[in-house]
Amino acid sequence: MGNYEVSEIVLLLAFLVAAGGVAGIISGLLGVGGGIVIVPVLFFVFEGIGIDEAVRMHLAVGTSLATIIFTGYISSRSHWRKGSVDTSLLKSWGPAVAAGVIVGTVLGGNVRGQVLTLVFAVVAALVAVNMTLKPSERVQKRAMPNSPLKEVLAVIIGLFSVMMGIGGGTLSVPIMSFFNYPIRLAVGTASALGMIIAIPGTLGYAWFGWGEPALPPFSVGYVNLLGLIAIVPLSMVTAPWGAKLAHTISPSALRYCFAAFLAITSIRMFISLL
Repeated sequence: MGNYEVSEIVLLLAFLVAAGGVAGIISGLLGVGGGIVIVPVLFFVFEGIGIDEAVRMHLAVGTSLATIIFTGYISSRSHWRKGSVDTSLLKSWGPAVAAGVIVGTVLGGNVRGQVLTLVFAVVAALVAVNMTLKPSERVQKRAMPNSPLKEVLAVIIGLFSVMMGIGGGTLSVPIMSFFNYPIRLAVGTASALGMIIAIPGTLGYAWFGWGEPALPPFSVGYVNLLGLIAIVPLSMVTAPWGAKLAHTISPSALRYCFAAFLAITSIRMFISLL
């Protein structure tokens, strides 16, 4: 177990289980992938137990992507059965998203941890602003752009999602909504895109982190198996709780609360870079 005491590993496990529970609730509440919650929680937990700054963010991103393989499969299967996956868009976006994932994984696996932290902090701040701004009541008709801009958007989704350790819904749902996709169809399609992002992303982060001496116990490259085992089960249990809770809370209140969470996370990550 290296330089880690049993008590430290037990504490880490407790925090990871809690992270899974929170991620599941947030995912069910807002229809976003748990990665947007799991990554910052893992980052701060790893920071708290003294994991080396050089691998801290890589480990948070890689572990988050591994959890999305499981939670994303359950989510995408459910949306598929309900007919809320746009297979046409999935086919046209899929290869471009995969290309972005490959580039993003190579970049993410080789850049300094501070770069990944900066990417997450910037995008989290932008998403927070997007969620805070009240959408216009006047709906404008916007068609999905033609090639190659359509594919460029998909590459951007894949690249930044895999560098942030998220399933893609945080970026793809706002883009699809901007082009007047019904929200349920957007969320369902995003859940399927999450699988395209998470599987190669997990393998890539495991590969690039292989043999890294600063990793904590039970790590396969930049994927921590302890985190995977602790987070996935409870996140699956609590996601339906979040979905039920969403029907009892004002949507605008939910949006503002999550925007505040992202804003605080972004600020905290910027501070950690100083």
